[in-house]
Amino acid sequence: QVQVVEYGGGLVQSGGSLRLSCVLSGSPFSLYDMGWYRQAPGKERALVAAISSGGSANYADSVKGRFTISRDNAKRTVYLQMNSLTPEDTAVYYCNAQWVMVRSNYWGLGTQVTVSS
Repeated sequence: QVQVVEYGGGLVQSGGSLRLSCVLSGSPFSLYDMGWYRQAPGKERALVAAISSGGSANYADSVKGRFTISRDNAKRTVYLQMNSLTPEDTAVYYCNAQWVMVRSNYWGLGTQVTVSS
């Protein structure tokens, strides 16, 4: 059974930092493209950052220069380092795993990030 579990959300003051982690189990992590999405109240879920199985990363314009996505295949984990947080970053953050070749797509349950002003 494939599971995607996020860790690391919480409450932080504006200007602070948080690191989110996401662990994939039950399937070969190294073959998955991984992404972080977020959904704020009243808004649609949107891509924050993604990293391919080969290690190529891309970011939403709103987080470029502040967030960094990385992966550790040995630990089956993808990370999202978030710096210079603002209240506009407040959202539930979801981890996504996609193995395009076999059309597998999995989501975690999400972790709340709240940035106070």
